Amino acid sequence: MSRIGGVPVRELVSACGTPLVVYDVDVMKAKLQEYRDHFVSDRFKTGVVYASKAFSCKAMIRIVDSFGFLVDVVSLGEMVTALLAGIDPSRIIFHGNNKSEEEIEYALEKKIGTIVCDNLMEAMMLEEKARYIDHPVHVLLRVNPGIEAHTHKYIVTGHIDSKFGISLLDESRLVHAIMVLRENPNICFDGLHAHIGSQIFEKQAFVEEIRTLFSYMNKMKERYGITCNTLDLGGGFAARYTNEDAPIPLAEVCEAILTTAQEEEDKYQTGIERIWIEPGRSLCAEAGYNLYSIGFTKKTPNKTYLFVNGGMSDNIRPALYQAKYDAYIEGRENDAPEGTFTIAGKCCESGDILIESIDLPKAHYGDILVMKTTGAYGYAMASHYNKLPLPAVVFAESGKFRTVIRRESIEHMISLEEDEL
Repeated sequence: MSRIGGVPVRELVSACGTPLVVYDVDVMKAKLQEYRDHFVSDRFKTGVVYASKAFSCKAMIRIVDSFGFLVDVVSLGEMVTALLAGIDPSRIIFHGNNKSEEEIEYALEKKIGTIVCDNLMEAMMLEEKARYIDHPVHVLLRVNPGIEAHTHKYIVTGHIDSKFGISLLDESRLVHAIMVLRENPNICFDGLHAHIGSQIFEKQAFVEEIRTLFSYMNKMKERYGITCNTLDLGGGFAARYTNEDAPIPLAEVCEAILTTAQEEEDKYQTGIERIWIEPGRSLCAEAGYNLYSIGFTKKTPNKTYLFVNGGMSDNIRPALYQAKYDAYIEGRENDAPEGTFTIAGKCCESGDILIESIDLPKAHYGDILVMKTTGAYGYAMASHYNKLPLPAVVFAESGKFRTVIRRESIEHMISLEEDEL
């Protein structure tokens, strides 16, 4: 009998039904502790910022906060969630490439600690809004270093045509944005932010990012007298979804980042005091599981389908990114495979495939399929496609579990609809 967080899978299903998202909190806390242990430096003040877009709810934010990490938000909803979780506003980092006036005004009103400015137009709006506050706001400028990590084209964020940040090649626009921010005495321009992609399996990508940014900061200092005290390197730390994945050991990648940063600071004397990183996926992905009930099966000339009672409505990643997952049938983890199956969801869409090909033992109607490493960008990207309510989310830890997000009812899903008059 398989367990998640010490709780039998069958007990979770019996109590909560399916589809169900379950987090092994023991696993998640071990990963948080690993970051806390390894991202430390005698030279820099280091900060780990949880990229909450991977999975945002009050219970998750509280766990992250308990480890002393900062929290990255990218919308008003994520900002409000973090504040309701009780985190100090000064520990919130507000991102986004198209922040609304409402979001900027709210962030300033609530004294959000740092705003990551994405472009020149936003710098102008932020400067104007910050004239009317009575406290300083810290700002980083997001830049595009032109580095392409080897990852899916939809999640590469550092190449020259990315929608994020100002290209380092566009020096006049970049400097203009910084000068606009520095005009306002209420704005503390702290430095630069960059992010080069997700699921990065090569530490050399981070090394090149750091070298590029330090070289550019040195050029800004020499040409324009612009200095930085903070460098946010973004995230991209990989998780293991299948046996094909080989994430860099965290201790190794942290050492590469901090050693390279120290070498570059020794070389250029830029004045950098703080180095931040923004893991999201790597903190929560491997702790997450999606539990589904197996329904009908179907044989075609080339495939055998196992249908489950969820799908792209609760995990869009296979359809969107061609993401790969591993899974097992509860209670038969050690049984010999009967054949190769395609795991398909119940959405009315041919692309609603959760796993294209997987070897499994014989499945029966009502069996539980346990899909692994679903803790990042599953529930966070869930939709109401086909009018399917959102699943419940459960935290399991040391043999006990609690619901942190209730299962959505059909009544709740329809509640915003207006009756025709």
